[in-house]
Amino acid sequence: MSQPNMYRLNSKDVAKATEEWLTKRGVTKEQIGQLVMLLQKDYFPELTLAECVVNVESVLSKREVQNAVLTGIQLDLLAEEGKLLPPLQDMIAYDEGLYGCDEILALSIVNVYGSIGFTNFGYVDKLKPGVLKKLNDKNSGEIHTFLDDIVGAIAAAASSRIAHRKQAEREAAAEEVAREASRE
Repeated sequence: MSQPNMYRLNSKDVAKATEEWLTKRGVTKEQIGQLVMLLQKDYFPELTLAECVVNVESVLSKREVQNAVLTGIQLDLLAEEGKLLPPLQDMIAYDEGLYGCDEILALSIVNVYGSIGFTNFGYVDKLKPGVLKKLNDKNSGEIHTFLDDIVGAIAAAASSRIAHRKQAEREAAAEEVAREASRE
């Protein structure tokens, strides 16, 4: 039963804010797509950056991903402005090694496309290629304790999405070959 005075947030507004906040923090879909390409190029040599970006966009279209992006960026911004209470302020500002909430938030994104994303996430989180290196630069004055993990998780989820879809394509092609063979 719907009540007219109930809180409702427009999903398009959340998606738009997610894209705007990523852009304001210096992250593009193409940069995330490059991470996806790094993760998947050995498995799918025909993969293009455009295809990777489409999969990044698909991941970013998920509301739970948008929620994680907005939450993580907001915490990074509050830490940048010194607005968190101690000791949380220092843990986020200095990306404390024993503070794992940033990874936990990122794992909610990885889970959207299955467990294969865990290995992809762990790999890019350790290696810090591309835009992740920039986000991890502690000399910029910006804090990206959450955002670097979130970006890595988006790339890992998009990589997982590609792996699942490519497997489905292979299976469909094999089934078609089997059908053709049975008709002969």
